[in-house]
Amino acid sequence: MAKQTVEIEFIETEAAYRRALKRLAMFFDAPPKAGARDDTEFRLLMLMVEKYEAGKYAVPPPDPVAAICFAVEQRGLATADLQNVLGSRQRVHDILRKKRRLTLAQIRTLNEKFRVPAEVLIRDYQLDHPKR
Repeated sequence: MAKQTVEIEFIETEAAYRRALKRLAMFFDAPPKAGARDDTEFRLLMLMVEKYEAGKYAVPPPDPVAAICFAVEQRGLATADLQNVLGSRQRVHDILRKKRRLTLAQIRTLNEKFRVPAEVLIRDYQLDHPKR
């Protein structure tokens, strides 16, 4: 494969980022053919935009309780359906109100049954009124 030279501005500022997005928009209207000079530019711009966005606009993972509530909502369930996973109605209430932390067994079950990522469930979060 022949070497290709492409002139691309490194994305370090918001202005450079906007220019890169504008250039990428042109590619979406007329996608480059694989191996073409424009294809190389397109792929490099995509990599740089992704890297810039990951650093500048990173979305922090949700806290465990928000992730549980989202999983329940997405499945069309009610919080009462969590009793099979978390225990009694009071325990579900305490966890969702951040009065009690999740146990390891509860984290495993939520991960298996609701597909909530374990790395989200094990994150530390502030309790509102810790149970003693």
